[in-house]
Amino acid sequence: MLIEQAKRTLRLAFPIILGEVAQMMLGLIDTAMVGAVSYRHLAASALVISVMNIPFVFGIGITISVSQMVSMAHGRNDGKLVSHYLFNGFWLCAIAAFIISITIELSKNILFHLHQDAVVALLALPYLKIMGWSVIPMLLFLALKQFTDGLEFTKTAMILSLLALPLNVFLNWLLIYGNWGFPRLELVGAGYSTFITRTVIFIALALIIFYHGTFQNYISARSEVWKLKWHTIKELLAIGIPSSFQITMEAGAFAVSGILIGTIGAIEQAAHQIALSLASLTFMVSMGLSQAGSIRTSNAFGRSDWKDINSIGTSAIIMALLYGSCCAIIFILFRNQLPFIFNDEMHVVAMTAYLLLFAAFFQISDSTQAISAGLLRGIKDVKVPTVFIGIAYWAIGIPAGCVLAFYYNLGAAGIWTGFIIGLTFSAAFLSFRFRKMVKNKKH
Repeated sequence: MLIEQAKRTLRLAFPIILGEVAQMMLGLIDTAMVGAVSYRHLAASALVISVMNIPFVFGIGITISVSQMVSMAHGRNDGKLVSHYLFNGFWLCAIAAFIISITIELSKNILFHLHQDAVVALLALPYLKIMGWSVIPMLLFLALKQFTDGLEFTKTAMILSLLALPLNVFLNWLLIYGNWGFPRLELVGAGYSTFITRTVIFIALALIIFYHGTFQNYISARSEVWKLKWHTIKELLAIGIPSSFQITMEAGAFAVSGILIGTIGAIEQAAHQIALSLASLTFMVSMGLSQAGSIRTSNAFGRSDWKDINSIGTSAIIMALLYGSCCAIIFILFRNQLPFIFNDEMHVVAMTAYLLLFAAFFQISDSTQAISAGLLRGIKDVKVPTVFIGIAYWAIGIPAGCVLAFYYNLGAAGIWTGFIIGLTFSAAFLSFRFRKMVKNKKH
């Protein structure tokens, strides 16, 4: 039974994982191609990612509500309700995206007040402005992706995400390095490439949903159900806001840690960015499994099938443990080779290899907490987990990391030890919470 459930979750998750990895690869490609210019450009890229990650990830959390409500309505076989959630969810995400972009634009000068290397901050400013506006097409794409994922048509967005990779590489090649007569824009060029790529995949997915026969049942109902309703918006926000806080508190912890490491030095910040990029890449697989588990449990929740929810959740958590273990082994074995993908500065490479040992230690807990959080979202349990995730990162992980880094002079290693502590606490609580919720409902 558990093996069959695992297979079904993996079939649903595989296209999501490929799509998530492809989106993550866009960032890794930028990191690698910018890193070839200089380590200061790489540090500037890391600074921008740290600053805008919190508002951007908050927006991603809002988009998650679309897949949750669409999946639940789909489980009830209510096509008109699915279409209604699509319309309201899209406009909710559009408003959130615009607010986030305006916020980033108005607060861009914060770069000069974070005690960073002065040259790094100057390089980061124009890049932050462009990346801030690219949030709009990206969140609109994700809103539509959550709709298709919620219906379990996960291959559509996956294909577009994969096609975005060569487009982004080509645009980077033109604009970062100034090939074919284009100006050499370096870090700014990476920003324009990202903006263009995100806009193209959003428009492509919108056209597919609107004109492809697969989705015509939902589009054809638009005259009846495409109406903004405050009650529906509140339903979406009831899932979206706690989900946003959950992933924002984790992403925010990593972002703040990046800024803290930046106060130590540019080499440490560059190494942190490389190690975090690799850890984030492995995390995309966990996020894909989390979303697939969440969609499946949400569908079962719509049918009130708690036996199915239990078997889906148990198999997903077992997969999290196995996957996290594999990632840990890979990081340990290849820690000295992986940094060269991004930079060949020996001081940066050595520091990155050291940090990858710490990344290896939290792979199991990171995967487990991500998948457990997704399962809880599937059964609409978001408020209590949000509180404890906040405690895990901000009352335990970050303070512990700061004490170890600055009081005990462990530097970047101290911050990464804080990651291990916070993620372990979060994983233990969330997995226990899911087991408890299911046990109570079954009885």
